Amino acid sequence: MGFFRGLDAEAYDRQYSDRELLRRILGYFGAHRKQIAGVAILITLIALAGAAQPIVVANGLDLLVQTPRVGIVLTMVAAVLVFGVFNWGGNWARRRITARVIGSVITTLRHDAFQASITHDMSFFDEFQSGRIISRTTSDTEEFAQVVQLVTDLISQLLLVAVLIVALLRISWQLTLMVLVMAPLVVLLATGFRRLARRVTRRGFRVLADVNAAIQEAVTGISVAKNFRQEQAIYDDFAEVNRQSYSVNLRRGYALSMIFPILNALSGVGTALIAYLGGIASANHTISIGDWYLFIVSLDRFWFPMINIAAFWSQFQNGLSAAERIFALIDAEPVVQQRDCQPVAHLKGEIRFEAVHFRYTNQEEVLKDFSLHIHTGESVALVGHTGAGKSSIARLIARFYEFQDGQITIDGRDIRTFDLQGYRQHLGIVSQMPFLFSGTVAENIRYARPGLSDAEIEAIARQIGHGEWLEALPGGLRTNVGERGARLSMGQRQLVALMRVLVQSPAIFILDEATASIDPFTETQIQEATALILQRSTSLLIAHRLSTVRAVDRIIVLENGRIIEEGNHDALMARGGHYAELYDTYFRHQSPDYQPPPLSKTEPQLFLPTHLRQRE
Repeated sequence: MGFFRGLDAEAYDRQYSDRELLRRILGYFGAHRKQIAGVAILITLIALAGAAQPIVVANGLDLLVQTPRVGIVLTMVAAVLVFGVFNWGGNWARRRITARVIGSVITTLRHDAFQASITHDMSFFDEFQSGRIISRTTSDTEEFAQVVQLVTDLISQLLLVAVLIVALLRISWQLTLMVLVMAPLVVLLATGFRRLARRVTRRGFRVLADVNAAIQEAVTGISVAKNFRQEQAIYDDFAEVNRQSYSVNLRRGYALSMIFPILNALSGVGTALIAYLGGIASANHTISIGDWYLFIVSLDRFWFPMINIAAFWSQFQNGLSAAERIFALIDAEPVVQQRDCQPVAHLKGEIRFEAVHFRYTNQEEVLKDFSLHIHTGESVALVGHTGAGKSSIARLIARFYEFQDGQITIDGRDIRTFDLQGYRQHLGIVSQMPFLFSGTVAENIRYARPGLSDAEIEAIARQIGHGEWLEALPGGLRTNVGERGARLSMGQRQLVALMRVLVQSPAIFILDEATASIDPFTETQIQEATALILQRSTSLLIAHRLSTVRAVDRIIVLENGRIIEEGNHDALMARGGHYAELYDTYFRHQSPDYQPPPLSKTEPQLFLPTHLRQRE
């Protein structure tokens, strides 16, 4: 299977039996029983009208053979016209009702899939590509909708066949059996074809998800690609995925198209056989000319849904594969498991880690027997090299990830007993790369408190640098931030993200400071905004700025998931341990009195290739 690279199932994928899938699907249609009953009645009437049309013509032919009269012809024409008009009107009404029902079902299905997606843990989105998740919510539900529409068409055709078979049995059971003997062959063929169809359609959906993921990644990362002049590399990556999609779908098309030549051959043999036997029976006056005509027409109408079943079978497998993927997304088990759902009316913000063990994977242990106590209202900075466990501690407090052993308590209560949504209402989190939604600055600030007025936002905003940061925005609070905040500078994005937390007044504040350099004016305003939040909350800061580590009550120094030092800035510097080394590496250059060591003229300048070194 090396050819199908990247088409493996997701870890949360599962295989459902046809019966289980149909049961789940019917559950979504259960709320529309009245409309479905109306569609069923219309399908029955349409089938009866469709079957009556050739029967009327057959009887008319027999009458014309016995008594050639114009009146009989006119009656036949009028009957055919009436049945045709009724057929058209019934199908129009059926399709309108069906479209409404399918639209409602797909809306509900997408709602469930989207709700399942947004309630999954952060680890889910770290592991699985967002483009593939989007594909299940959009493309797969659309495919499922098309299949449901085809089901109603097929049911109508099968009812028509059933009515005609009853009429044919009354004329000649021998010839009728000749018609019916073809049905088992079609059923056996379709059954043998089912597994192949399901397998190739699954691969088709997976490669479509890969295409969606490649496009999304290319579009979201286009600025980085342009900065590094890698547009061609992005195109080459997409072209590779697109070629794979072409190859997979080509193989899928070959597999699904094998059924048609076989069915057409069977159809030709069956029609020729009935024409021959019916002709002999008619010549021997066993059946009339009209009955012979009815058998020929009925055979054609019999083969039409049979061929449709085969053609539809691949699409039916598409629909089942799509439903399977959607239900797998809905049914994916969350990693974070709450033991209870206790309401969280108020939090003081006391945080305690007790012998906590945490790993992202079995081979990647981050925290081992980790203990930490953060007092109510205390501000704590976490410092350490990359991989020391700083961000993991913040993620565990936010319940974005599940720890494997130990206990984390908030105000003495097990964090796993809280109502998760209610608990997170008391958290204020600012990530290292603050995310802003498309819209205005005011809309982003009031994200957690939708009822906040512009006047209230402005009053709070002017507590930071007398509101000078607002005046720097072209439209003030009404400035459009663009996609992901692209129209604002990094410092302005951080200020908006901090304001979003400030108006929320959280009990616990988590800040992962950005490492990007910003101008001194904006940094001062960010410090003021951070200080306002620190006054009101228990705060945990992953520190990258000297001003932050100096301002907090306690600094926790981490190494390989362990606390190796703790204290305030002055005490740790006086100790001359690991923190002092970190300070010299990461923070000293941020000090106003920092003087970089002069470059030696006799030593090469490090980190620069020879052709980029300054010439003496």
